[in-house]
Amino acid sequence: MTFSGVLLAGGDSRRMGRDKATIEFEGRPLWERQLAVLRNLGLQNVFISARTPPSWLPLDVELLLDDPPSRGPLSGLAKALDTIRTTHLIALAVDMPFQSDEQLARLVDSATAGCGAVPMLGMHAEPLAAIYPREAASDFAAALSGSDFSLQRIVERLQARGKICPVPILEVNAPLYRSVNTAADLREFNA
Repeated sequence: MTFSGVLLAGGDSRRMGRDKATIEFEGRPLWERQLAVLRNLGLQNVFISARTPPSWLPLDVELLLDDPPSRGPLSGLAKALDTIRTTHLIALAVDMPFQSDEQLARLVDSATAGCGAVPMLGMHAEPLAAIYPREAASDFAAALSGSDFSLQRIVERLQARGKICPVPILEVNAPLYRSVNTAADLREFNA
């Protein structure tokens, strides 16, 4: 199996009021921290998914722009799965600053040929820190052409088709999947 990675950085950041990717966390912008997490996994390729070209785009990373109309992370995952030449894609949201390469490596260990791994926090899937097989590209493309853009339902369909396996996350590791969505979240995380 071979792996590519995509940093999902295409959100509007409406609740935050500014680009979440540029928020400082532990002394560096979130985009830089999250790219380091992906790069520590030794991936063949790393992409950045966005709606528009970000001002902070590193020169050594390929940008994947959402096809309009953007459907948020669904569009980014669909584009990345259509682009990769590896067997699997590791997705990571830019606003999940507690996620670690060690946790993602555990997910890699759960992936098999033609089957990815999606963390489950109870009955809730966490599709923005997950692994998808290249075979899921058609499922994401079909979702984009429909009217239901819910990643939870796509995960359910992928699981039913044997393209992903759910990976239960221990309660102690649940904070790794927290997102920074508002200024209050940021204050709480930096407290």
